[in-house]
Amino acid sequence: MELSKNFNAAESASKWTSLWKERKYFNSQPDARTPFTVVIPPPNVTGVLHMGHTLNETVQDILVRRARMQGKNACWVPGSDHASIATESKVVAMLKEKGIDKNALTRAEFLEYAFQWKEKYGGIIYQQIEKLGCSVDWERVSFTMDDHYYEAVIKVFVDLHKKGLIYRGARMINWDPAAQTALSDEEVEYKDIQGKLYYVRYQAEDNPADYITVATSRPETIMGDVAICVHPEDSRYQHLKGKKVIVPLVNRAVPVIFDTYIDRSFGTGALKVTPAHDINDYNIGMKHNLEVIDTLNPDGTLSEAAQIFVGLDRFVAREKVVQQLAENGLLIKEEVYETRLGYSQRSGAVVEPRISTQWFVKMEALAAPALKAVTDGDIKIHPGNRFMATYRHWLENVKDWCISRQLWWGQQIPAWYGPEGSLEVAATAEQALAQFKAKFPDIQREDIRRDEDVLDTWFSSWLWPMEVFKGITQPENAEFKYYYPTSVLVTGQDIIFFWVARMIMAGLEYEKEIPFKDVYFTGMVRDKLGRKMSKSLGNSPDLIGLIDQYGADAVRFGIMISSPAGNDLLFDESSLEQGSHFNNKLWNALKLVKMWEHTEATEVDEAPTDFACKWFESRLQQVKSEIEQLHEQFRLSEGLKTLYSLIWDDFCSWYLEWVKPAYGKAIQPATLQQTIAFFEQLLQLLHPYMPFITEEIYHILGDRKEALCVSELTAAGNFDDGLLTQGDLLKNVITQIRDARGKNNLKPKETIRLFIETADTGKYAPLQAILQKQVNAEQVQFTGQPISGTVVITLQQDKYYLELNQQIDVEAQKKELQTQLKYQHDFLESVRKKLSNERFVQNAKPEIVDKERKKEADTLARIQTLEESLTVLG
Repeated sequence: MELSKNFNAAESASKWTSLWKERKYFNSQPDARTPFTVVIPPPNVTGVLHMGHTLNETVQDILVRRARMQGKNACWVPGSDHASIATESKVVAMLKEKGIDKNALTRAEFLEYAFQWKEKYGGIIYQQIEKLGCSVDWERVSFTMDDHYYEAVIKVFVDLHKKGLIYRGARMINWDPAAQTALSDEEVEYKDIQGKLYYVRYQAEDNPADYITVATSRPETIMGDVAICVHPEDSRYQHLKGKKVIVPLVNRAVPVIFDTYIDRSFGTGALKVTPAHDINDYNIGMKHNLEVIDTLNPDGTLSEAAQIFVGLDRFVAREKVVQQLAENGLLIKEEVYETRLGYSQRSGAVVEPRISTQWFVKMEALAAPALKAVTDGDIKIHPGNRFMATYRHWLENVKDWCISRQLWWGQQIPAWYGPEGSLEVAATAEQALAQFKAKFPDIQREDIRRDEDVLDTWFSSWLWPMEVFKGITQPENAEFKYYYPTSVLVTGQDIIFFWVARMIMAGLEYEKEIPFKDVYFTGMVRDKLGRKMSKSLGNSPDLIGLIDQYGADAVRFGIMISSPAGNDLLFDESSLEQGSHFNNKLWNALKLVKMWEHTEATEVDEAPTDFACKWFESRLQQVKSEIEQLHEQFRLSEGLKTLYSLIWDDFCSWYLEWVKPAYGKAIQPATLQQTIAFFEQLLQLLHPYMPFITEEIYHILGDRKEALCVSELTAAGNFDDGLLTQGDLLKNVITQIRDARGKNNLKPKETIRLFIETADTGKYAPLQAILQKQVNAEQVQFTGQPISGTVVITLQQDKYYLELNQQIDVEAQKKELQTQLKYQHDFLESVRKKLSNERFVQNAKPEIVDKERKKEADTLARIQTLEESLTVLG
């Protein structure tokens, strides 16, 4: 077949994706093999893959494809998360465009629209996962609102409530005014901002000339003030004991109270107490039996309780309040200060503290075994223990988890309300009714109502590794017993609390077993300026656009080559260009090998190629061993770099050149077969990283019944260090001589005569023929003395004399050698400085000291060789 000039990425991807799916290569069923199970961190059903997802899915695919080729039963479960807040906001917006108000619908009607939206847009992310080349089991797609999954979430809620680990109560929670729902502490993202402090005068009730100055950053909540709190020992306010002050704008008289909570040195030493709008104020209010006045509506506008500016947005009201205070002579000053503000990770809105009756999970009992599983090493975190301190801190200081959300999209809380404030938790209305009848024998179905709220999305996704195999709903099923616990979890470090820790809690609670053995945290993808990629900055590229432009293999290469384990990576499109160039390098190597295969020359090139084949075999086995170790350590980026160097440099730039037949001659059949075998092994190693081009070349190299993706990856064999040393010598000599030819303006076709002065001629015996061909030498001879009138090159203790068919520039030669000599003297000085340091010699390992002494000896030998070469030149 005639090969195209360059690799056609789009055509290849389409072809192999179809074949892999048709032959069901990625579909897994339990069998006698060792399982290798991975569950995809379920992306939001609302979303599209961004570069962070791209990195995450690529890492998973590398691990899964490699495990499959190692003979394991690889099962990679795809799926998506229903994403309560994000999806509901999308559906509400869609309805609004149609002129439909959500509040005008019944819950069932709204959910019908939501599922229609999910069916229309929810598949986009799966198309992207497939286009990236991910080898997921498409027959196992899971969704957190599937019937069995919904049932599992309800079952767990009921169980935890029976165990006393779920309770309902009124507490200060985080409120998202945009989504109009509660948030957990972990869903609040804090940002450092520049804010303002407003110093406000609170006049004494009995003497307007007497006042307390209070500094507040939220003047719009003044109308909810119920006290002013100062320290009991603060001399400035002792005269106000038992007195009241007037709340500005609403003229409410409130007491001055005294509490040691107050820091006298901070601000004015006086705190306005607004229990409805601050957790610390709430705690003070509870302690002093203060009234709670909530001046904000759920949507962030001022409520009737505020009395003024009712219905205005809180931030608009802030400006109005400040203006009114100034007009009333109660605003003393404004001051800029640095502060931290909480934002909803879901909507981006500024979060409001709010007293609300919600459902909570008691976390302390669940957290202890989850912490032990990691600290004991049952679950290993990669890279190293970088995230251990963070994980430990969160679990040791864990707070109860607010799990109720004021939404309709999600698993509805299985709690039922009956007469006289009664409450029953049950999986169905029938079961709830039966429980109510024990207390109210005459109760009817219409006398009870279900809680309107749904559960936090993370309350469903913490069951993911179990319930994708129906481990909660059918815990004894064979698939669950085979695939669980999963092998490795690949995820972002930003959800270590939201998801990773909670999955460990759920697994230990319901299976008494960890949900995965290894956790690999990917870094955050940033732009080349170091900024986090986001839609608002416009710095996040379109994944499909990148795949269309460069091909999936190049995108995968680009994201992985710049992704050191666990560290943030600076994404630069040039790395994708590098991947594209690598594709073409592989393609050109293929074309060269296929050309040799179809050469019709009558004469076979008899030049010896034994050394080249033996050397590359050793180099290949060495790299196989290195890659095995790097994969065990989850250092996948380093693995790709090692493999890239092996293919680009050792195979393409050196090996193929060393075995290349002379013009007009055919390659030796044995060498050709060995070269094809090498190429196939390289494709196997590279396939997990770049699946499409490797599959394409694999099939062009030979007639295959099975695909590369299910071929057996052979383990690393032995390699010969001596051969590798000789190969390095050959590469170095060729490079040095080529550089010398270039500096002396020799054309490629012009020949030289090469003389080698060495104490060990034997090491050159297998290299001589390749060396002569690669440097275009008429002859290669050994000499025991310097050759005058030649270009001199030194390498270790050996000297190379290049006799050119032209006059050489002796002065330029001397200058080059003097530069080398200075470098060696400087290097020798640095080595000797280290060896003269007694602390280094005493504390370093003996092998490290010996290594430095060998460096000293080698450098002295090189210096002697260079000085002798300079003497020859005069």
